[in-house]
Amino acid sequence: MLSAELSRNDSWTIPLMEFVDDFRRAPRTTSINEAIDCGKARLDALVAATVEKLCQEAGIEPPTWTSEIGPIDEPWLVSGIESLRGLAFAESPVPFRRRRIFVLANFLQRA
Repeated sequence: MLSAELSRNDSWTIPLMEFVDDFRRAPRTTSINEAIDCGKARLDALVAATVEKLCQEAGIEPPTWTSEIGPIDEPWLVSGIESLRGLAFAESPVPFRRRRIFVLANFLQRA
């Protein structure tokens, strides 16, 4: 389960992107029905935004728990690269922006 993986790993990127890959291979609501709670507000918000974006792609209704996760206290530029701030602010999909998380348009693109 994603919550457990995110809770025990120092890095969120591999577990989150594996989740993205798995969901895109088989977009089942059973994999997203249970709320994600890894105990870290930023990660919970990132996962909720990711799930909403994936649901939009798949044409399915996002689970209600995602709407219960609001914006984080401080804006988060996920790339951490200050020179990309303006681009991330412009390109972030709505589910991320709404939570004050800023990613590049290709954030969820995979090879």
